[in-house]
Parts: sequence; structure tokens; C-alpha cells
Amino acid sequence: MITDRPAVRAALESGSAVVLPNPAPLTCVVAATDPAAVNLAKSRPADQPVATWTASPQRWADVVPDLALPARLVETAHHLLTRELVTLLVPVRPRPALAPSTRDGYALLFGAHTMTELFEGLGPIYVSSANRTGHAPAPTPEAAARMFPPTVPILGAESTPGDRRATTTLKLTPEGELTLTRTGAQDHANGGPAAYLRLLTDRW
Repeated sequence: MITDRPAVRAALESGSAVVLPNPAPLTCVVAATDPAAVNLAKSRPADQPVATWTASPQRWADVVPDLALPARLVETAHHLLTRELVTLLVPVRPRPALAPSTRDGYALLFGAHTMTELFEGLGPIYVSSANRTGHAPAPTPEAAARMFPPTVPILGAESTPGDRRATTTLKLTPEGELTLTRTGAQDHANGGPAAYLRLLTDRW
């Protein structure tokens, strides 16, 4: 059900999952304070790992102590999340704060969403691509409304034309090696996975 910001904020405060639009060329995301709510909205197992949202300065500050990275690579990770807007796998210490996003010693972080006011004062936010199992991520709120049941609030937004894709997912090791684990909008716009990795090496 497409709705407005007050209704979406109320749903977030109640622990429910919501669908939020992203700027082009990114697709929509599902978000909630409860990682299980994100997964159940997507019709998948409640305990499946989901990404932790880190786009605000406070959220990033909360995450930094858990990162098993040297200081120079913490800065690189922040640039990749906030400037490249990728989804990023980073090595983390075994602490409970990032447990819903962690598998095999790496946590999945998401920095693309910028609607900080919706999340202010709510604690950790968990996100995933806005799709139901077996479907591609919804490019727009209208597409999400056709995919999700009316019980999931969807924030309306002005739609812009163009190809949309989920974020590219990268993995950053403690040694600084960067690999691409899922293709997406960023590498598609920059000549493909190999070309995008070369570009990132030059930038960061």
C-alpha cells in the first residue's frame, strides 16, 4: 500500500517492515528495526542475514568499533558505502550488535538510503532489496505495490524513467582486497565488474 512519511514512520516505530524508494538508478528496499520483519515481508526465512543500514553519521559511529579493519580501511569502507553507495561485506568482531547481518565473520552493510529523518531515534535499521522470493527487486513504489501485500506500507515517491538495479555488493578483506560478489547498478554503470573494480582501486 503506497502511503506517506507519517504512516511509514509509524510502521517503523511499531517494528513493522516498510518499503522505501531509492534514488535512480537504485531499486527500492525493505527496511525495519526487526531483521525478522524484513525477511518475513520478503517471504523468506526469518533468520536469514540482512544488511545493517549505516548511512547516518551516528549509525556509522555505532558500527566502527565492530569492524575488524585497520583505520585506513575503515575510511575506505565508509567511502564505498557513502559515495559509491554499494552494499559492502566487511570483516567484523564477534559481537551481538551486527549479528543479524553477519555470516562467516563478515557483516553486510548498506549505505545507500539517505532518508535519515525516517530512522532518527529508532536504533539499528535493517534493510534488504524490495522483492518477494522469486521476483526481481522493485524499481519503483508502484512496482513494489504490485508485489507486496497491502499490509506492507510503501513510501510514495516521484518516479523517474530509466533502468534501475539493486546495489552492487563488494567484499573488503582485512588486507584491503576488494572483490565483487554481486553485480548491480554501480558496476553496470561503469563498464562491468572488472572495470568497476579497477575504477575503485584508482579512487580509493
